[in-house]
Amino acid sequence: MRFVRYINPRGYRIVALNKPSDAEKGQWYFQRYIKELPNPGQIIFFDRSWYNRAVVEPVMGFCSETEYETFMKEVVLMERMLINDGVHIFKLWFSIDHDEQKSRLEERKTNPLKKWKLSTVDIEAQLRWDDYTYYKNQMLKRTSWRGCPWVVIDGNDKNIARLEAMKYVLNQLDYPDKGATGIDLEINNVVVDANVHHEVKDLE
Repeated sequence: MRFVRYINPRGYRIVALNKPSDAEKGQWYFQRYIKELPNPGQIIFFDRSWYNRAVVEPVMGFCSETEYETFMKEVVLMERMLINDGVHIFKLWFSIDHDEQKSRLEERKTNPLKKWKLSTVDIEAQLRWDDYTYYKNQMLKRTSWRGCPWVVIDGNDKNIARLEAMKYVLNQLDYPDKGATGIDLEINNVVVDANVHHEVKDLE
């Protein structure tokens, strides 16, 4: 992950959860994510976050319609509690087009350094493009709010997308010596859409 390339490794963790165990399937959906939340001064990067339930799980049939709707109603409330307690949450969606996705999947199939990334879910993504698009749009519409918006980043060019994502996050935070490096932190609004439609109203 480019985000952590120059970060002190004591200050962050990357969390990539496996599919839930039988015990976890019986828990409150957010429970296994709550256990991974950061301590003060720490950063957690979720590689596939709780929003799996908003897109991947309904498309692949890994959750019921009731479970999906429950998640969609609860997620904003849960995020509000975390933000009210001082946690910063950044929801970044790297958007690529159909051809770019196909190209990357083909590379994963043939490149021995990237084969480990290939999964059944990835392969199904091409076959179920329309379904993924529907649930993605529902997620952006129903779970983006001004206190915790979705930020959509054009991800067709990986390097530009990564740089713009980092600039967006840095712009949202106050920290000592901000801007001291002289690097331009102005966001490219052609690449970064931070104005995703908010169906969810501001929460008091």
